[in-house]
Amino acid sequence: MANVTVIGAQWGDEGKGKIVDWLASRADAVVRFQGGHNAGHTLVVGEKVYKLSLLPSGIVTGTLSIIGNGVVLDPWALKAEIEKLEGQGVTINADNFAIADNCPLILPLHRDLDGLRETAAGAGKIGTTGRGIGPAYEDKVGRRAIRVCDLAHLDHLEPQLDRLCAHHDALRAGFDQPAVDRDALLADLREIAPFVLQFAQPVWKRLNKVRKAGAKILFEGAQGVLLDVDHGTYPFVTSSNTVSGTAAAGSGLGPSSTGFVLGIVKAYTTRVGSGPFPTELDDETGQRLGERGHEFGTVTGRQRRCGWFDAVLVRQSCAISGVTGIALTKLDVLDGFDTVRICTGYRLRGKILDYFPSHAADQAAVEPIYEEMEGWRETTAGARSWAELPAQAIKYIQRVQELIETPVALVSTSPEREDTILVRDPFVD
Repeated sequence: MANVTVIGAQWGDEGKGKIVDWLASRADAVVRFQGGHNAGHTLVVGEKVYKLSLLPSGIVTGTLSIIGNGVVLDPWALKAEIEKLEGQGVTINADNFAIADNCPLILPLHRDLDGLRETAAGAGKIGTTGRGIGPAYEDKVGRRAIRVCDLAHLDHLEPQLDRLCAHHDALRAGFDQPAVDRDALLADLREIAPFVLQFAQPVWKRLNKVRKAGAKILFEGAQGVLLDVDHGTYPFVTSSNTVSGTAAAGSGLGPSSTGFVLGIVKAYTTRVGSGPFPTELDDETGQRLGERGHEFGTVTGRQRRCGWFDAVLVRQSCAISGVTGIALTKLDVLDGFDTVRICTGYRLRGKILDYFPSHAADQAAVEPIYEEMEGWRETTAGARSWAELPAQAIKYIQRVQELIETPVALVSTSPEREDTILVRDPFVD
């Protein structure tokens, strides 16, 4: 049996939650390997709806769920999320949940800095969630982060606080803000430490043991490839690498362990926040896609921008992340359109491009080249086999996989776990 790595192949919000939940029910361990609580997954299990932003999706079914070292962890957000899920009847303990002890922490000062920067940026806003993710990653690579393991050594934290506060106090002064209240920060850390430390361990060791036992591991990505700090629409990106290769570094397992790479792809395109979006529709069609797709962020509640499917972007994402097969989601949102469009290339100052350029000015200037297809009037919602799909919907799926040069592994036809057409089982080697 193979391991599976799940990533978003667009700008996030592709419906990963349902797919990860479906896969997690068949996995022995689920690992989050990057991002923070700026990610959001909505799981629908029977009559219950679970909204996760930090915990791996496997936790709902009691599957061993692990937060890897590539994640930045807000301990207070973690506590609130665990308490909320426990209130819904989910059992979370050291047997089914673990946190890498080398995870960097998101602190109140990171949230402060995130908000101050976005407010000061005005029209140049990145569109962050304001949750301190970026500043926490900055402190990680700046070698001044406080990590989960430091919570067990708070009496010896002064040298690290010196480095951290020297950096943040200078930044805060630039915004006319007072220096970091070190005593208050230490008091907050002392209060939350016991809660976090009960789950902390060297998870690379536990995962290595799980892998040697032949267990199936599901690596769960957050956001999407187009938000990758290297490969995305920079600077309108997240602060971590969202591509599949990060699963190895962000979990402590080697690159050979990541297995089948499943790219989650929405049947149209959406993004939250600022940044380029070649196929965006500022018209009734875009509004219709948003309303039918219930396009609001799980974490922020922000309305998502909507547009036609962009095959250029998805082909690029699949190539960069080595996607083995895609899971196509929200096909039913396209039900009832007389015609549907797919972007097959771009025009940029008289040239035709078959890729998305790196420079922000070029990204903003590209014009989509569309291929138009006949739509379908019948519903695709709830279909569980090809025979239940309209002929034109099948043609649309086939054209998508041709253009992105990646096969369809499964099609999701509703938020319900069982409403899935399986073409290739990612867990079968």
